[in-house]
Amino acid sequence: MHEARLYHRSEGSRVECGLCAHRCSIQPGRVGICGVRENRDGTLFSLVYGRLISQAVDPIEKKPLFHFYPGSKSFSIATVGCNLRCTFCQNADISQMPRDRGHILGHEVPPAAVVEAATRHGCRSISYTYTEPTIFFEYAYDVSVLARQAGLANVFVTNGYMTTEMLDAYYPYLDAANVDLKAFRDAFYRRLCGARLQPVLDSLQKMRAQGVWVEVTTLVVPGHNDDPGELRELAGFIAQELGPETPWHVSRFHPTYRLTDAPPTPAATLQRAHAIGREAGLHYVYIGNLPGLRGEDTLCPSCGQTVIGRYGFTVTERHLREGACEYCGTKIDGVGT
Repeated sequence: MHEARLYHRSEGSRVECGLCAHRCSIQPGRVGICGVRENRDGTLFSLVYGRLISQAVDPIEKKPLFHFYPGSKSFSIATVGCNLRCTFCQNADISQMPRDRGHILGHEVPPAAVVEAATRHGCRSISYTYTEPTIFFEYAYDVSVLARQAGLANVFVTNGYMTTEMLDAYYPYLDAANVDLKAFRDAFYRRLCGARLQPVLDSLQKMRAQGVWVEVTTLVVPGHNDDPGELRELAGFIAQELGPETPWHVSRFHPTYRLTDAPPTPAATLQRAHAIGREAGLHYVYIGNLPGLRGEDTLCPSCGQTVIGRYGFTVTERHLREGACEYCGTKIDGVGT
């Protein structure tokens, strides 16, 4: 076990966790909503520090990050646990393991071993992903410090449900993040995720202000968050509050976990969302989980030519010169483009 950060003791032996936006008040012998932070006699412990359930070498495009060292490899790690309870979770077998099965599995991997493995495999970055990395913040932080010393970047693939205190504590080690903006209605977050919308919006704006490279993903679920008016508001928020250069990934939903009564997202719905994003002024809009629609290519916002071609997570062509479109010279936004 490892003592947690970002908590304080309250009356008696109760502790108040300040890591995520739930701000759990935890009695002795109990865990927070994430299921992996336990109060033991007035001291909060992380139950997953260094206990990895998954390690893999991924293309950075899988995160998905299309404007952060495109074509590079990222060493991806995860523990079990999550601070949300999304009924449509794509990784529920590990994210909801502590809650659904009462287990905390994983094998011990010290921070230095993660960095060594990432370097050995020729990775440009380390991604904290698959489950919500906020819940293993202490471990992610220690890995991130060593990663930065080794010249590696740090990436969060996150639901954005952290506190400003957590983002301040992590600064300046977070280089990039893909944030799930799951919907633009608080009712959706409360009903399907056990959370609220506003903290996610706050996190997005905070990361942007800190200089983190941010990309946004929305899993479009038929009948739940696919209303054109809602998508228009969401795209408008990205364009106005984060900047039109912020990439937006609209991804196809597949029935899974506890949301199996909704059909897979039709291609036409994703194409409509793509058009809504462009109409809102976003320079880069992508269609995910549906290879072959040509919705994965990076197009120059000025001349419309393909500057990075993709199929799935594979970069198939590049037409960039010193970070600019080789056809018209327009700068292509991002890091390492």
